Amino acid sequence: MAVPFGDRLRDELGPPRRARLLDSSPRSAVWRVELAAGTAAVVKQLVADEASGEATGAADAAADERYRREITALRSAGRVRPAVVPRLLGTDPDARVLVLEHVEHRTPRESWQIAYAQGLARLHAAATGDDTELPRWTGPGERDATAFLAFARRLGATVSAAAEDELGALVHRLGTPAARSALLHGDPCPGNDLHTPDGIRFVDFEQACLGNGLMELAYLRIGFPTCWCVTDAAGPLLSEAEEMYRTTWRAAAGTEVEGDLADACAGWLIRGDALVERARRGSVDRLARAVDEDWKWGTVTARERLLHRLGVVAGMAGGHEALGALGVLAGDVRDRVRQRWPRLGTVPTRRPSS
Repeated sequence: MAVPFGDRLRDELGPPRRARLLDSSPRSAVWRVELAAGTAAVVKQLVADEASGEATGAADAAADERYRREITALRSAGRVRPAVVPRLLGTDPDARVLVLEHVEHRTPRESWQIAYAQGLARLHAAATGDDTELPRWTGPGERDATAFLAFARRLGATVSAAAEDELGALVHRLGTPAARSALLHGDPCPGNDLHTPDGIRFVDFEQACLGNGLMELAYLRIGFPTCWCVTDAAGPLLSEAEEMYRTTWRAAAGTEVEGDLADACAGWLIRGDALVERARRGSVDRLARAVDEDWKWGTVTARERLLHRLGVVAGMAGGHEALGALGVLAGDVRDRVRQRWPRLGTVPTRRPSS
């Protein structure tokens, strides 16, 4: 497969040499190349996802949208110093190609979550008026809340009127824009964070959007809900990482972090689509399916993901003014999941190699 390096890029950067195709998702093709004077770079082309089931025109439009998101996010985040993204060296919009500096990823430290949270806060604070092309983050809706309540009832849990009311209020809160929007990565998972001596550099901004940064800070505690590589960490380490995020955001944005991390975690719990990879989202009630069958995605199964998330929300919402009844319900459902499927494993604490 030839590197898509047209005349425009050759005039700006010179011809690419020693191209090597790298692993990537079905939505992109990625190469490592050498440019002038042996400079290493990464060439990425956004392509129509043939496995998505979309018509050709719709698949092309989706690829165009992902390209626009990535370029917009990279340009906004590229102003941050020290850097939180690789430098954008060149673009070819007609071919949906971007060229980035190559960043060498090193094995993360034992407590990598702290540096991750710091980098995430600095990325989030990069949002400016130039980001208006990016869409707003979309939270869970009434269908998600209804599906979660149906899941709880099928397992025999008692759903109180208070829990139903709290879920409705939660959906409303998560749908209310924050006063200061954050530049959200969209998929800030292990593998999309490059660990360097100067801090974290994030890559793959195809799902970038604007929203509340707590929805991505929650990834550390709720277990990377949109990722194949779910991990867990000890409570004190998570608390330290979350405090690092708040301190870094305050220094970079000049404001306090808005919102409630417990809300963010509860929002991820009720989203059934956060049990499957992106290409399979949006068509089936995954929570209903999880009652009838289990399936493996990455480091854990769907039921193991749910068990972890239920425990997190039960712990965070206990005694919470706005989520107390939901916390009780989450704890009840967690216990019933354990009783019904006693062989379920726990989420790994070690980050997979990437």
